[in-house]
Amino acid sequence: MAAVSITTQFLRRPLMTGAVAASSRRLARAMTHHIGPADVRLVVELGPGTGVFTDALLRLLPADARLVSIELNPRLAAQLAATRHDPRLTVVHGAAADLARAAGGPVDAIVSGLPWTVMPAGERERTLDAVADGLVPGGPFTTFGYLHAAWTPPGRRLAAGLRDRFGLVERGPVVWPNVPPAFVYRARSARPAAGGTRRADASAAEGARLDAGKWGAPPARP
Repeated sequence: MAAVSITTQFLRRPLMTGAVAASSRRLARAMTHHIGPADVRLVVELGPGTGVFTDALLRLLPADARLVSIELNPRLAAQLAATRHDPRLTVVHGAAADLARAAGGPVDAIVSGLPWTVMPAGERERTLDAVADGLVPGGPFTTFGYLHAAWTPPGRRLAAGLRDRFGLVERGPVVWPNVPPAFVYRARSARPAAGGTRRADASAAEGARLDAGKWGAPPARP
């Protein structure tokens, strides 16, 4: 099949694709290097796009591990399935919020390339809930944000949503060679929801109170 580019899919489906260019290999390394191959047997990837993170994960994972990559864009899902011939990989065309059904069991690690800042609020909250509920205790969740969007309301709501669901959230240094420049969020230790529910409006309120000093200002560009 003819190759499908992220840029073309962004122009055709901007709310579904979100990124104007494929992620860099530098960002892929930052997204995956913390995953210990000895500790994972089932990894879920959300929004694999053209497969930059997929390839990094397949290089990392042991021979008996499984990688389930969930892609909403049908053309990107078809291309990924047609071009990666690895028995460890299963490509699922579907919504990230349905990751539990796609994975079929507790997930050791989740890596996300989803376009959080253009995602409808309800879908974002359902997906974050699914991530927190699907991980084994202490399992890592890794996602990224673009530097230019970090302090916008959607970017702050993503940060607040992570803090609402995980006990430890860290933000890595800026990956300047990526287009656009990006940084990585790493989260662990899901917190149980109070009363068994999570509220999107509570997450938004937390985003409004986000302490920029605690999270750190973006570093000066070299």
